[in-house]
Amino acid sequence: MSGSGRIVIAGRYELLEVAGSGGMAAVWRGVMREGDHQVPVAIKRILSHIARDPAIVALFHEEARVGRQLAHPNIVQVLDDGKDDAGNDYLVMEWVEGLDLYDYMRSYHAARVHVPWQAVAAIGFQILRGLAAAHERVDGQGQRRPVIHRDLTPSNILLGVDGVVKVADFGLARATDRATMTFPNIIKGKVSYTAPELLYGHKANEQSDVYSLGVTLWEALAARKLYSGKNYSEVLAAIQFGEVPSLSKLRPDCPAELIRIVLQALERDVQKRWKTARQMAEPLLAFVRSIRPSVDARRLGGSVQQARDRLRAIDGKLPVIMQEASSDSSIEISIEVSVDEETRSMPAREFRAELSDPFAAVDED
Repeated sequence: MSGSGRIVIAGRYELLEVAGSGGMAAVWRGVMREGDHQVPVAIKRILSHIARDPAIVALFHEEARVGRQLAHPNIVQVLDDGKDDAGNDYLVMEWVEGLDLYDYMRSYHAARVHVPWQAVAAIGFQILRGLAAAHERVDGQGQRRPVIHRDLTPSNILLGVDGVVKVADFGLARATDRATMTFPNIIKGKVSYTAPELLYGHKANEQSDVYSLGVTLWEALAARKLYSGKNYSEVLAAIQFGEVPSLSKLRPDCPAELIRIVLQALERDVQKRWKTARQMAEPLLAFVRSIRPSVDARRLGGSVQQARDRLRAIDGKLPVIMQEASSDSSIEISIEVSVDEETRSMPAREFRAELSDPFAAVDED
């Protein structure tokens, strides 16, 4: 705390207001000050009642460690972490001006219209680019060390008013070079986005992240939950045995190719599901290219701003972003450490070349 009453930690991060709070941490909107220069940042702080739990602290700093190694336009960047003068743990991330996918979907629901399928396709492609970067991470020795998100839900996907989509909150992620770290095996996971094989004790991997994305994109198109029930037992049964309602009936305006791509991500049989984020991204990229210029960064960013305006009219304030809490109910489920031991060598092709510009693949001539 500075003498003026401002909350400043580590000498340069000023906390302005709480942007959101979850079960483990609160996220503040803040600024990073360096001389006369200041940069908007998001600052996550562990809640006081669990701040002395060594397992929680370890998970918190593991998120920072993994996040710093995932430099990509479609992943929220971790800038710093440490302890303030009072010994409280903090994590500093880039600030995304926009809203999360859950609120984006909610704004359309409030207006009684569907999220445009063009926007869903563009959002999905950018998410896949972020996931591919995490899944294909290479360590300092040139070894492939995948990072599996394990908690991909609409509330962990941030949409910027600049049209850039970012995957957030790698708090449950695990990199393969820390496979021996000891963490509790009971986690708070959003059960309705959990891949069926994880419920049988299989390890989380690239395909389980792809499945979670499939659920997310299905819900964005359908404007309803894919798996629901009166209790968790019914939800779990639906994940394992329930039928996926027909998107072509729910969204007759949606092109068959986009529906096909999403449904393949939802295959319970992992042999039929997309094997990797990259594999799913390739046909989605071709689809997005086929519909341009109906979707580009400017149009997507404009729709995000319009969604914010609608929610401000409804809620009387701007929607919270960078929140750890999810609108989806959660359940304690036992999931093994997410370690992908595969070391497949994947051809770079054009996909990797496009990583430097989030919308190069969409806007190029």
